[in-house]
Amino acid sequence: MKKILIIIVLNLTGIIYGQIKDLVKIDGIQTALHSANVGRVTFMNGNIPLDDYKESDFLHSFALAYKSDLNIRVFMANSVTNYLHKMAPNLGADQLLEKGNLQFSFYVDDRLIYKENVSPGCWLGNARELKNTLTIFRIPLTSTKGENLWSLHLWERFQINGGEKALKEGSHQLKIEIRPYINITKDGKTEVGNLIAKGQVELIVKTPLPTAKEIAVQQIQPGSSWEISDFKFDKNKIEALNTDIATYKLKEITSIVVLYDGKLLLEEYFNGADRNTLHDPRSAGKSFASTLMGIAIQDGYIKNEDQTLDQFYNLKLYKNYHIKKDQAKIKDLLTMSSAFEGSDAHSESPGNEENMYPTENWVKFTLNLPMDSAKTNGGKWDYFTAGVILLGDILDKKVPDGLEKYAHEKLFSPLGIKEYQWQHTPQNVVNTAGSLQMRSLDYAKYAQLYNNNGVWNGTRILSAEWIQKTFSHQIPIPERENEFYGYLFWNKSFAYHEKSYEAYYCAGNGGNEFLIFNGLPVVIIITSKAYNKPYGHPQADKIVRDYILPAILK
Repeated sequence: MKKILIIIVLNLTGIIYGQIKDLVKIDGIQTALHSANVGRVTFMNGNIPLDDYKESDFLHSFALAYKSDLNIRVFMANSVTNYLHKMAPNLGADQLLEKGNLQFSFYVDDRLIYKENVSPGCWLGNARELKNTLTIFRIPLTSTKGENLWSLHLWERFQINGGEKALKEGSHQLKIEIRPYINITKDGKTEVGNLIAKGQVELIVKTPLPTAKEIAVQQIQPGSSWEISDFKFDKNKIEALNTDIATYKLKEITSIVVLYDGKLLLEEYFNGADRNTLHDPRSAGKSFASTLMGIAIQDGYIKNEDQTLDQFYNLKLYKNYHIKKDQAKIKDLLTMSSAFEGSDAHSESPGNEENMYPTENWVKFTLNLPMDSAKTNGGKWDYFTAGVILLGDILDKKVPDGLEKYAHEKLFSPLGIKEYQWQHTPQNVVNTAGSLQMRSLDYAKYAQLYNNNGVWNGTRILSAEWIQKTFSHQIPIPERENEFYGYLFWNKSFAYHEKSYEAYYCAGNGGNEFLIFNGLPVVIIITSKAYNKPYGHPQADKIVRDYILPAILK
């Protein structure tokens, strides 16, 4: 009897203290390769299909370059969902995946450099079922294949947050550790689980040597339509800039144009672009909606920017009617300060731009949005792309023959801009949300128009009053010190030699910026393809602060 009793107690103990059973069914361990490498992060050159993957493919060393294909394949004992389940057994699968994911830790030469809890929404194709079943996964850390996975941005954040400094010229050991994490504590702290997998590889870092041609200040070719400046700038600073672009310390820059006192000082192209390239500066194109609104007010097609939405739409015909929707002004949309429940900074926001693009009618999408009870019209800045779509729709309805023709006749043709390409909304209205593609020299004309206080070749295109309103601190940008927003133009200052130089600028995803300086006769155009990269705008600021301004101000 005693023996039987002991067995029963042990079984009961196993139920109470033993391992928690899996919540979801997994793919399991199906191959000898997987069985031999459970808990291992393996490194490979490119995406080798799993069926072809062998231990001889595991990298022990890798020559790391900006353009390379360093991938990892991770062999786990269980799925992400089940790892999270062991940390929070009272939650269902959907709840687990809303609150947790994987934590990646990057070590260089045994020193922890960067740790990140990957957003719960990230996975391969964002497919939730994969987190339930997969026990092996592959992700690229660097890629030349045009992939846009979360892992590439994870690697870039590691680079920005110390990885680039740690991986200097020479040989280094990179180690990656992966753990589950979940946000379940009442005080908002994150709980991190046990180690799932780890692995390391030797990275051999060699800085590419730029050619003399890549370093040299590019000579301005004939036919620019600009008068060439004879202003003497510090060429050493521009050569240093070109060196950093050639060696990928500054990444994916496609053009830099600088005007001084209305004349062409610098015209440089990189990474396959040239004078005739039509660049996509993404949201920098929003500023054109402000310009065209100013021209339409000047021409009398719009009374003023204080007109409210109820003067253009019967808002009771749309969902979520509220008096605040009637009261929203054109000005509120120009300053990104309307009370719509829309924020591009928050993925869960109903009015986030990513929710708008798949719909059949972007205007209807915007006007159907609820109003945010925590917001007042004109009260607080919150980036809201859908609101700029409303501005475009209002203009398209009010100006003769539609906005596309009006923009050509009133803005582009007077500036001599012939080569450009609009995107269009599903209603075939020009897309004022952005991606108005032009040549860099034509963006320079647009920016110089503002520097000329609205006059081009002796003809007034845009009123000085509108430019003054646009170039005003209309509303502060939250969580940014001494930065403001005007009428679809941004504002910030650059410090150099204990002086501050203020600029108003158009800005778009990827580090695209068109800057007009206040008090300096300087216009700077930077185009870049660093789309969705965390370094896009910081490196544009670096170009201005560390190279161009020092070259001009000396």
